[in-house]
Amino acid sequence: MRIGLAGTGRIGAFHARTLRSLPGVDQLVVADIDAALAAQVATDLEVSAAGSIGELLDAQLDGFVITAGTAAHADLIEAALDRGIPTFCEKPVALDLGRTIALADLERRCEIPVHIGFQRRFDAGYRRTREAIAAGEIGFVHTIRAATMDQSPPHAAYLPTSGGLFRDCSVHDFDIIRFVTGREARTVYAVGANKGDPFFTEAGDVDTAAATLVLDDDTLVSVTATRYNGAGHDVRMEVHGSTGTLGVGHDTTLAITSAEEGIDWPPGPRHWSFMDRFLPAYVAELTAFVEVARGTTASPCTIADALAAFRIAEACARSMTSGQAVHLADIPGAALGRA
Repeated sequence: MRIGLAGTGRIGAFHARTLRSLPGVDQLVVADIDAALAAQVATDLEVSAAGSIGELLDAQLDGFVITAGTAAHADLIEAALDRGIPTFCEKPVALDLGRTIALADLERRCEIPVHIGFQRRFDAGYRRTREAIAAGEIGFVHTIRAATMDQSPPHAAYLPTSGGLFRDCSVHDFDIIRFVTGREARTVYAVGANKGDPFFTEAGDVDTAAATLVLDDDTLVSVTATRYNGAGHDVRMEVHGSTGTLGVGHDTTLAITSAEEGIDWPPGPRHWSFMDRFLPAYVAELTAFVEVARGTTASPCTIADALAAFRIAEACARSMTSGQAVHLADIPGAALGRA
């Protein structure tokens, strides 16, 4: 198979290295708006480089991977689908809700598969939790706690195009909550604050946020996020049921120190980035995409799924601004989001 990859920055180079090692990928071609950067990544990985992303799209690809900047995602998805190329795209599919809805509608009307990069769906802990909930192993689920805590903040230049903490960061939690429970959010209430660098406030964003979600079966969910977790990169979930509790991310790498005397757990080493934390999941995710591009399996995470998570993030952003709870019924796009 011949796979093309557009965007050779940090996550692009990371994905390119993974794709190069996958069985079934006979040729990898990379491109970037910075042709010199693409050429350097191609040299480092001993793969091919196209002179431009347009040239790459016209190169008779079997699959197309989008790891370019967020602002380019929507146009690249449309260009790939217009050429009939199965496509993988890092989240989000677009910067705003309206364009996301339009892309979900395009996906519904065409027969070309699109796989959106919510890698937590391929993490062993989250998958085990999904299976346990479906099998009733912990009784009825009444409370979920989900957290994403970055070890250090992104560069200030990233913020204007990030979409904000809920749409950029917590959207992973919103997607995985849907994935493990099989339920949809009904109502959200969200707050945010800034105690770190002033560039968050200057960009109209927050560095720390919390949201309460009520799912459509009355499960209560708390979601927290921060850009400042000096102890390490910490992503976890607790699912509390009537007969048991499951935790994801509660292993020896947990970035926490006990305040109790004589406790030396967890021993570490801790994770310091999302790429480290989810390395096996990223490999599994791209392995799955190769099968999607081959036509042997359906997309495990569609644009419709991405829209459903984005609608929750949109509701949280509106709640934080208004100080009021927001009903998901008032957020456009429900008919195109996967139930």
